[in-house]
Amino acid sequence: MTDQQAPYEPGDPDRSARRPPERHTDEQRWDAVWSQFGQPEPAGAAAPPPPDPWARPPGSWDSAQQGQWDEAGQWHPWPPAAPPTWDRGPAAPPPTWDGGAAAYDAGPSAQYSAYDAVPSGRPPGPDPAGATAADLASATLLRPREQVPTRGWRRAVLKATGGTVNPGPSAQEKYHAQLVQQIRTPVRGRHRIAVVSLKGGIGKTTTAACLGLTLAHYRGDRVVAIDANPDAGTLAERLTGDVTVTVSQLLRALPTITSYTDVSAYTHLAGRLQVVASEQDPEMSHAFDEEQYRAVVAVLERYFNLIVTDSGTGLLHSAMAGTLALADSLVIVGAPSIDGSSRAAKTLDWLVAHGLGDLVARSVAVVNTVRPATRELDLGAVRQHFALRCRTVVEIPYDPHLVTGGRIASSDLRGRTAEAYLELAAAVAAGFALGR
Repeated sequence: MTDQQAPYEPGDPDRSARRPPERHTDEQRWDAVWSQFGQPEPAGAAAPPPPDPWARPPGSWDSAQQGQWDEAGQWHPWPPAAPPTWDRGPAAPPPTWDGGAAAYDAGPSAQYSAYDAVPSGRPPGPDPAGATAADLASATLLRPREQVPTRGWRRAVLKATGGTVNPGPSAQEKYHAQLVQQIRTPVRGRHRIAVVSLKGGIGKTTTAACLGLTLAHYRGDRVVAIDANPDAGTLAERLTGDVTVTVSQLLRALPTITSYTDVSAYTHLAGRLQVVASEQDPEMSHAFDEEQYRAVVAVLERYFNLIVTDSGTGLLHSAMAGTLALADSLVIVGAPSIDGSSRAAKTLDWLVAHGLGDLVARSVAVVNTVRPATRELDLGAVRQHFALRCRTVVEIPYDPHLVTGGRIASSDLRGRTAEAYLELAAAVAAGFALGR
Protein backbone atom coordinates (compact mmCIF):
# COMPACT_ATOMS: atom_id res chain seq x y z
CA MET A 1 0.00 0.00 0.00
CA THR A 2 1.52 3.17 -1.19
CA ASP A 3 -1.17 5.84 -0.66
CA GLN A 4 -2.53 4.58 2.63
CA GLN A 5 -0.82 3.39 5.76
CA ALA A 6 -1.09 -0.35 6.24
CA PRO A 7 -3.21 -1.46 9.11
CA TYR A 8 -1.42 -2.40 12.26
CA GLU A 9 -0.59 -6.10 12.60
CA PRO A 10 0.77 -7.77 15.73
CA GLY A 11 4.51 -8.51 15.48
CA ASP A 12 4.95 -5.90 12.79
CA PRO A 13 8.55 -4.54 12.97
CA ASP A 14 7.34 -1.10 11.94
CA ARG A 15 4.86 -0.99 14.72
CA SER A 16 6.65 1.83 16.53
CA ALA A 17 6.52 4.02 13.46
CA ARG A 18 2.74 3.57 13.10
CA ARG A 19 1.67 3.89 16.69
CA PRO A 20 -0.41 6.90 17.80
CA PRO A 21 1.48 10.00 19.04
CA GLU A 22 2.26 10.15 22.70
CA ARG A 23 0.48 12.48 25.05
CA HIS A 24 2.67 15.11 26.74
CA THR A 25 2.44 16.02 30.38
CA ASP A 26 2.28 19.56 31.79
CA GLU A 27 5.98 19.49 32.56
CA GLN A 28 6.74 18.63 28.95
CA ARG A 29 4.55 21.48 27.74
CA TRP A 30 6.41 23.98 30.00
CA ASP A 31 9.70 22.67 28.71
CA ALA A 32 8.54 23.47 25.22
CA VAL A 33 7.50 27.01 26.34
CA TRP A 34 10.83 27.73 28.01
CA SER A 35 12.73 26.39 25.06
CA GLN A 36 11.09 29.03 22.86
CA PHE A 37 12.59 31.81 25.06
CA GLY A 38 16.09 30.31 24.88
CA GLN A 39 16.03 29.10 28.47
CA PRO A 40 16.41 25.35 28.42
CA GLU A 41 15.27 23.56 31.44
CA PRO A 42 18.28 22.35 33.49
CA ALA A 43 18.46 18.70 34.09
CA GLY A 44 16.80 17.58 37.24
CA ALA A 45 15.31 21.06 37.99
CA ALA A 46 11.86 21.29 39.33
CA ALA A 47 9.14 22.60 37.03
CA PRO A 48 8.27 26.25 37.60
CA PRO A 49 4.87 27.10 38.95
CA PRO A 50 2.22 28.12 36.45
CA PRO A 51 1.98 31.86 35.90
CA ASP A 52 -0.53 33.81 38.01
CA PRO A 53 -3.12 35.28 35.68
CA TRP A 54 -3.85 38.01 38.31
CA ALA A 55 -0.21 39.05 38.78
CA ARG A 56 0.56 42.66 37.82
CA PRO A 57 3.68 43.34 35.81
CA PRO A 58 6.15 45.93 37.09
CA GLY A 59 5.01 49.50 36.42
CA SER A 60 1.33 48.56 36.28
CA TRP A 61 -1.32 50.77 37.89
CA ASP A 62 -3.68 49.49 40.54
CA SER A 63 -7.02 51.12 40.00
CA ALA A 64 -8.37 49.79 43.29
CA GLN A 65 -5.46 50.99 45.48
CA GLN A 66 -4.45 54.01 43.38
CA GLY A 67 -0.76 53.00 43.16
CA GLN A 68 1.95 51.33 41.07
CA TRP A 69 4.41 48.40 41.35
CA ASP A 70 8.05 49.05 40.50
CA GLU A 71 10.67 46.73 38.97
CA ALA A 72 11.68 45.43 42.40
CA GLY A 73 8.13 44.56 43.32
CA GLN A 74 7.68 47.53 45.65
CA TRP A 75 4.30 49.22 45.94
CA HIS A 76 4.12 53.00 45.48
CA PRO A 77 0.76 54.67 46.14
CA TRP A 78 -0.32 57.67 44.06
CA PRO A 79 -0.62 61.09 45.74
CA PRO A 80 -4.19 62.25 46.38
CA ALA A 81 -5.72 63.43 43.10
CA ALA A 82 -7.15 66.97 42.84
CA PRO A 83 -10.85 67.23 41.98
CA PRO A 84 -11.49 67.59 38.24
CA THR A 85 -11.93 71.14 36.99
CA TRP A 86 -13.84 72.49 33.96
CA ASP A 87 -12.58 75.53 32.12
CA ARG A 88 -15.70 77.48 31.24
CA GLY A 89 -13.83 80.45 29.83
CA PRO A 90 -14.11 84.02 31.10
CA ALA A 91 -17.06 84.59 33.35
CA ALA A 92 -19.95 86.46 31.68
CA PRO A 93 -21.01 89.70 33.38
CA PRO A 94 -24.27 89.43 35.29
CA PRO A 95 -27.39 90.71 33.42
CA THR A 96 -28.25 94.29 34.19
CA TRP A 97 -31.75 95.68 34.73
CA ASP A 98 -32.77 99.28 34.52
CA GLY A 99 -36.49 99.19 34.97
CA GLY A 100 -36.61 102.31 37.06
CA ALA A 101 -37.85 102.89 40.57
CA ALA A 102 -41.43 102.97 39.37
CA ALA A 103 -41.20 99.44 38.00
CA TYR A 104 -39.50 98.25 41.20
CA ASP A 105 -42.25 99.68 43.35
CA ALA A 106 -44.94 98.29 41.07
CA GLY A 107 -44.15 94.70 42.08
CA PRO A 108 -42.57 91.58 40.60
CA SER A 109 -44.66 91.50 37.42
CA ALA A 110 -43.60 95.00 36.43
CA GLN A 111 -39.97 94.19 37.28
CA TYR A 112 -39.97 91.08 35.10
CA SER A 113 -41.61 92.86 32.19
CA ALA A 114 -39.07 95.68 32.39
CA TYR A 115 -36.20 93.16 32.57
CA ASP A 116 -37.50 91.18 29.60
CA ALA A 117 -37.96 94.35 27.59
CA VAL A 118 -34.15 94.63 27.23
CA PRO A 119 -33.06 92.18 24.52
CA SER A 120 -30.04 90.15 25.48
CA GLY A 121 -26.89 90.93 23.58
CA ARG A 122 -27.66 94.56 22.68
CA PRO A 123 -28.71 97.71 24.52
CA PRO A 124 -32.35 98.76 24.60
CA GLY A 125 -33.61 101.04 21.85
CA PRO A 126 -34.87 100.84 18.28
CA ASP A 127 -33.97 97.89 16.14
CA PRO A 128 -30.60 98.68 14.57
CA ALA A 129 -31.72 96.97 11.37
CA GLY A 130 -34.76 99.25 11.12
CA ALA A 131 -37.20 96.30 11.01
CA THR A 132 -40.71 96.89 12.35
CA ALA A 133 -44.04 95.07 12.32
CA ALA A 134 -45.11 97.29 9.43
CA ASP A 135 -42.73 95.30 7.21
CA LEU A 136 -45.15 92.36 7.41
CA ALA A 137 -48.17 94.20 6.02
CA SER A 138 -50.26 93.03 3.09
CA ALA A 139 -48.69 95.68 0.86
CA THR A 140 -45.28 94.04 1.24
CA LEU A 141 -46.24 90.35 1.52
CA LEU A 142 -48.93 90.02 -1.16
CA ARG A 143 -48.17 90.19 -4.83
CA PRO A 144 -49.94 93.08 -6.55
CA ARG A 145 -53.12 92.05 -8.29
CA GLU A 146 -53.39 92.55 -11.99
CA GLN A 147 -55.94 95.19 -12.91
CA VAL A 148 -58.80 93.81 -14.97
CA PRO A 149 -61.56 95.60 -16.88
CA THR A 150 -65.04 95.61 -15.36
CA ARG A 151 -67.19 96.55 -18.35
CA GLY A 152 -67.27 97.02 -22.12
CA TRP A 153 -65.49 95.09 -24.83
CA ARG A 154 -62.41 94.75 -22.65
CA ARG A 155 -64.38 92.73 -20.12
CA ALA A 156 -65.83 90.59 -22.94
CA VAL A 157 -62.36 89.77 -24.28
CA LEU A 158 -61.15 88.86 -20.81
CA LYS A 159 -64.03 86.44 -20.25
CA ALA A 160 -63.91 84.96 -23.77
CA THR A 161 -60.23 84.05 -23.41
CA GLY A 162 -60.57 82.67 -19.91
CA GLY A 163 -58.38 85.43 -18.53
CA THR A 164 -55.39 84.69 -20.77
CA VAL A 165 -55.84 87.98 -22.66
CA ASN A 166 -56.25 90.98 -20.38
CA PRO A 167 -56.66 94.29 -22.22
CA GLY A 168 -56.57 96.10 -18.86
CA PRO A 169 -59.02 98.72 -17.62
CA SER A 170 -59.88 101.63 -19.85
CA ALA A 171 -58.94 105.23 -19.10
CA GLN A 172 -62.47 105.87 -17.86
CA GLU A 173 -62.26 102.92 -15.44
CA LYS A 174 -58.92 104.16 -14.11
CA TYR A 175 -60.39 107.62 -13.59
CA HIS A 176 -63.35 106.11 -11.74
CA ALA A 177 -60.99 104.16 -9.47
CA GLN A 178 -59.03 107.33 -8.69
CA LEU A 179 -62.23 109.14 -7.70
CA VAL A 180 -63.30 106.31 -5.42
CA GLN A 181 -59.90 106.26 -3.76
CA GLN A 182 -60.17 110.02 -3.19
CA ILE A 183 -63.66 109.64 -1.69
CA ARG A 184 -62.27 107.18 0.84
CA THR A 185 -59.89 109.73 2.32
CA PRO A 186 -59.76 109.10 6.09
CA VAL A 187 -61.46 111.57 8.41
CA ARG A 188 -60.08 112.38 11.84
CA GLY A 189 -62.99 112.65 14.21
CA ARG A 190 -65.98 114.17 12.43
CA HIS A 191 -66.42 116.46 9.43
CA ARG A 192 -69.45 118.71 8.87
CA ILE A 193 -70.45 119.64 5.31
CA ALA A 194 -72.94 122.46 4.65
CA VAL A 195 -74.80 122.70 1.32
CA VAL A 196 -76.10 126.25 0.84
CA SER A 197 -77.78 128.36 -1.80
CA LEU A 198 -79.24 131.85 -1.84
CA LYS A 199 -81.86 130.95 -4.44
CA GLY A 200 -84.39 128.13 -4.39
CA GLY A 201 -85.26 125.84 -7.26
CA ILE A 202 -81.70 125.23 -8.48
CA GLY A 203 -81.20 121.79 -7.01
CA LYS A 204 -79.73 122.45 -3.55
CA THR A 205 -81.62 119.61 -1.87
CA THR A 206 -80.94 117.29 -4.82
CA THR A 207 -77.23 118.08 -4.55
CA ALA A 208 -77.20 117.40 -0.80
CA ALA A 209 -79.08 114.13 -1.27
CA CYS A 210 -76.87 112.77 -4.06
CA LEU A 211 -73.72 113.90 -2.26
CA GLY A 212 -74.77 112.05 0.89
CA LEU A 213 -75.70 108.92 -1.06
CA THR A 214 -72.35 108.84 -2.87
CA LEU A 215 -70.28 109.38 0.27
CA ALA A 216 -72.19 106.71 2.21
CA HIS A 217 -71.97 104.21 -0.67
CA TYR A 218 -68.22 104.36 -1.18
CA ARG A 219 -67.02 104.99 2.36
CA GLY A 220 -66.91 102.56 5.24
CA ASP A 221 -67.70 104.99 8.05
CA ARG A 222 -71.07 106.45 9.11
CA VAL A 223 -72.67 109.26 7.13
CA VAL A 224 -75.82 111.18 8.12
CA ALA A 225 -77.74 113.90 6.27
CA ILE A 226 -79.85 116.38 8.22
CA ASP A 227 -82.55 118.60 6.79
CA ALA A 228 -82.09 121.99 8.48
CA ASN A 229 -84.67 123.75 6.34
CA PRO A 230 -87.16 125.51 8.63
CA ASP A 231 -89.75 125.57 5.84
CA ALA A 232 -90.72 121.87 5.77
CA GLY A 233 -87.77 120.62 3.77
CA THR A 234 -88.01 117.69 1.36
CA LEU A 235 -84.66 115.95 1.90
CA ALA A 236 -86.05 112.85 3.65
CA GLU A 237 -88.96 112.68 1.24
CA ARG A 238 -86.61 112.72 -1.77
CA LEU A 239 -84.41 110.00 -0.23
CA THR A 240 -86.77 107.66 1.65
CA GLY A 241 -90.32 108.81 1.07
CA ASP A 242 -90.89 108.65 4.84
CA VAL A 243 -91.20 111.67 7.12
CA THR A 244 -93.01 110.11 10.07
CA VAL A 245 -90.08 110.72 12.43
CA THR A 246 -88.64 114.23 12.35
CA VAL A 247 -86.02 116.37 14.00
CA SER A 248 -88.59 117.61 16.52
CA GLN A 249 -88.90 114.13 18.03
CA LEU A 250 -85.12 113.84 18.04
CA LEU A 251 -84.86 117.09 20.00
CA ARG A 252 -87.25 115.83 22.67
CA ALA A 253 -85.28 112.58 23.03
CA LEU A 254 -81.81 114.15 23.24
CA PRO A 255 -81.43 113.62 27.03
CA THR A 256 -82.10 109.87 26.64
CA ILE A 257 -79.74 109.16 23.71
CA THR A 258 -76.65 107.30 24.86
CA SER A 259 -75.81 105.04 21.90
CA TYR A 260 -75.88 104.72 18.13
CA THR A 261 -78.94 102.49 18.45
CA ASP A 262 -80.79 105.23 20.30
CA VAL A 263 -80.11 107.90 17.69
CA SER A 264 -80.90 105.52 14.81
CA ALA A 265 -84.49 105.32 16.06
CA TYR A 266 -84.96 108.94 14.90
CA THR A 267 -83.38 108.61 11.45
CA HIS A 268 -84.47 107.12 8.14
CA LEU A 269 -82.28 104.85 6.03
CA ALA A 270 -81.54 105.44 2.34
CA GLY A 271 -79.04 102.80 1.27
CA ARG A 272 -76.19 103.29 3.77
CA LEU A 273 -77.13 106.91 4.41
CA GLN A 274 -78.96 107.91 7.59
CA VAL A 275 -81.39 110.83 7.16
CA VAL A 276 -82.88 113.19 9.76
CA ALA A 277 -86.12 114.64 8.40
CA SER A 278 -87.20 118.22 9.03
CA GLU A 279 -90.45 119.06 10.75
CA GLN A 280 -93.34 119.08 8.28
CA ASP A 281 -95.67 121.21 10.37
CA PRO A 282 -94.99 124.85 9.37
CA GLU A 283 -95.80 126.15 12.84
CA MET A 284 -93.26 123.85 14.49
CA SER A 285 -90.63 124.00 11.75
CA HIS A 286 -90.02 127.71 12.25
CA ALA A 287 -89.03 126.92 15.84
CA PHE A 288 -85.93 125.06 14.60
CA ASP A 289 -83.32 127.68 15.36
CA GLU A 290 -79.56 127.91 15.80
CA GLU A 291 -79.57 126.58 19.36
CA GLN A 292 -81.57 123.51 18.43
CA TYR A 293 -79.44 122.88 15.37
CA ARG A 294 -76.29 122.97 17.50
CA ALA A 295 -77.86 120.57 20.00
CA VAL A 296 -78.77 118.06 17.26
CA VAL A 297 -75.35 118.24 15.62
CA ALA A 298 -73.64 117.78 19.00
CA VAL A 299 -75.41 114.44 19.36
CA LEU A 300 -74.96 113.32 15.75
CA GLU A 301 -71.22 113.98 15.70
CA ARG A 302 -70.75 111.53 18.58
CA TYR A 303 -71.94 108.64 16.38
CA PHE A 304 -71.30 109.76 12.78
CA ASN A 305 -68.10 110.66 10.95
CA LEU A 306 -69.66 112.80 8.22
CA ILE A 307 -72.63 115.15 8.66
CA VAL A 308 -74.17 116.62 5.49
CA THR A 309 -76.53 119.54 6.21
CA ASP A 310 -79.14 120.65 3.70
CA SER A 311 -79.62 124.23 4.82
CA GLY A 312 -82.67 126.32 4.14
CA THR A 313 -82.90 128.80 1.30
CA GLY A 314 -81.41 132.14 2.21
CA LEU A 315 -78.72 133.17 4.66
CA LEU A 316 -80.51 135.14 7.36
CA HIS A 317 -82.61 132.57 9.22
CA SER A 318 -81.44 131.38 12.63
CA ALA A 319 -80.54 127.80 11.69
CA MET A 320 -78.29 129.07 8.89
CA ALA A 321 -76.15 130.94 11.41
CA GLY A 322 -75.47 127.69 13.26
CA THR A 323 -74.90 125.80 9.99
CA LEU A 324 -72.18 128.19 8.82
CA ALA A 325 -70.59 128.47 12.25
CA LEU A 326 -70.11 124.69 12.55
CA ALA A 327 -69.28 123.90 8.91
CA ASP A 328 -65.89 122.37 8.11
CA SER A 329 -66.60 122.31 4.36
CA LEU A 330 -68.97 124.34 2.22
CA VAL A 331 -70.77 123.40 -1.01
CA ILE A 332 -72.29 126.38 -2.83
CA VAL A 333 -74.92 125.50 -5.43
CA GLY A 334 -75.58 127.64 -8.49
CA ALA A 335 -77.13 127.15 -11.89
CA PRO A 336 -75.98 127.77 -15.47
CA SER A 337 -78.26 130.76 -15.78
CA ILE A 338 -77.95 134.47 -15.20
CA ASP A 339 -79.97 134.55 -11.99
CA GLY A 340 -78.66 131.19 -10.75
CA SER A 341 -74.98 132.07 -11.20
CA SER A 342 -75.36 135.64 -9.93
CA ARG A 343 -77.11 134.48 -6.74
CA ALA A 344 -74.33 132.01 -6.09
CA ALA A 345 -71.75 134.76 -6.57
CA LYS A 346 -73.66 137.01 -4.16
CA THR A 347 -73.60 134.16 -1.63
CA LEU A 348 -69.82 134.21 -1.80
CA ASP A 349 -69.80 137.97 -1.35
CA TRP A 350 -72.01 137.73 1.72
CA LEU A 351 -69.86 135.05 3.31
CA VAL A 352 -66.66 137.01 2.74
CA ALA A 353 -68.28 140.14 4.17
CA HIS A 354 -69.22 138.24 7.34
CA GLY A 355 -65.72 136.95 8.05
CA LEU A 356 -66.00 133.54 6.38
CA GLY A 357 -63.44 134.12 3.65
CA ASP A 358 -61.39 131.08 4.69
CA LEU A 359 -64.48 128.89 4.40
CA VAL A 360 -65.15 130.28 0.92
CA ALA A 361 -61.56 129.57 -0.17
CA ARG A 362 -62.02 125.91 0.84
CA SER A 363 -65.49 125.63 -0.67
CA VAL A 364 -66.67 123.63 -3.69
CA ALA A 365 -68.88 125.38 -6.25
CA VAL A 366 -71.54 123.30 -8.00
CA VAL A 367 -73.03 124.40 -11.31
CA ASN A 368 -76.19 122.32 -11.37
CA THR A 369 -78.06 122.07 -14.68
CA VAL A 370 -81.73 121.78 -13.77
CA ARG A 371 -82.95 122.31 -17.35
CA PRO A 372 -81.44 121.64 -20.76
CA ALA A 373 -78.53 123.96 -21.39
CA THR A 374 -78.78 126.81 -23.86
CA ARG A 375 -76.04 128.03 -26.15
CA GLU A 376 -76.81 131.65 -25.38
CA LEU A 377 -75.05 131.46 -21.98
CA ASP A 378 -71.27 131.47 -21.80
CA LEU A 379 -70.83 128.57 -19.40
CA GLY A 380 -67.05 128.90 -19.55
CA ALA A 381 -67.21 132.41 -18.04
CA VAL A 382 -69.38 131.08 -15.17
CA ARG A 383 -66.94 128.27 -14.54
CA GLN A 384 -63.95 130.57 -14.58
CA HIS A 385 -65.56 133.00 -12.10
CA PHE A 386 -66.14 130.33 -9.48
CA ALA A 387 -62.76 128.68 -10.14
CA LEU A 388 -61.07 131.92 -9.11
CA ARG A 389 -63.00 132.17 -5.85
CA CYS A 390 -63.50 128.54 -4.78
CA ARG A 391 -61.23 125.55 -4.42
CA THR A 392 -62.98 123.39 -7.05
CA VAL A 393 -65.85 123.71 -9.54
CA VAL A 394 -68.01 120.69 -10.43
CA GLU A 395 -70.65 120.69 -13.17
CA ILE A 396 -73.74 118.47 -12.80
CA PRO A 397 -75.37 117.70 -16.17
CA TYR A 398 -79.06 117.71 -16.82
CA ASP A 399 -80.81 114.49 -15.79
CA PRO A 400 -84.56 113.91 -16.32
CA HIS A 401 -84.71 111.61 -13.29
CA LEU A 402 -83.71 114.41 -10.94
CA VAL A 403 -85.85 117.23 -12.27
CA THR A 404 -89.10 115.36 -11.61
CA GLY A 405 -88.80 116.07 -7.89
CA GLY A 406 -89.65 112.48 -6.89
CA ARG A 407 -87.70 109.94 -4.87
CA ILE A 408 -84.08 109.66 -5.96
CA ALA A 409 -82.74 106.27 -7.06
CA SER A 410 -79.04 106.13 -7.82
CA SER A 411 -79.58 103.30 -10.28
CA ASP A 412 -81.83 105.53 -12.43
CA LEU A 413 -79.23 108.24 -12.90
CA ARG A 414 -77.50 108.64 -16.21
CA GLY A 415 -73.89 107.50 -16.35
CA ARG A 416 -72.52 111.01 -16.80
CA THR A 417 -74.66 112.30 -13.90
CA ALA A 418 -73.48 109.55 -11.57
CA GLU A 419 -69.87 110.29 -12.53
CA ALA A 420 -70.42 114.01 -11.87
CA TYR A 421 -71.63 113.32 -8.32
CA LEU A 422 -68.66 111.01 -7.91
CA GLU A 423 -66.44 113.96 -8.83
CA LEU A 424 -68.31 116.16 -6.35
CA ALA A 425 -67.85 113.65 -3.53
CA ALA A 426 -64.14 113.31 -4.39
CA ALA A 427 -63.74 117.10 -4.42
CA VAL A 428 -65.37 117.38 -0.99
CA ALA A 429 -63.25 114.51 0.38
CA ALA A 430 -60.10 116.26 -0.84
CA GLY A 431 -60.83 118.94 1.77
CA PHE A 432 -60.94 116.53 4.72
CA ALA A 433 -57.24 117.07 5.35
CA LEU A 434 -57.51 120.87 5.18
CA GLY A 435 -59.35 121.34 8.46
CA ARG A 436 -60.87 124.61 9.57
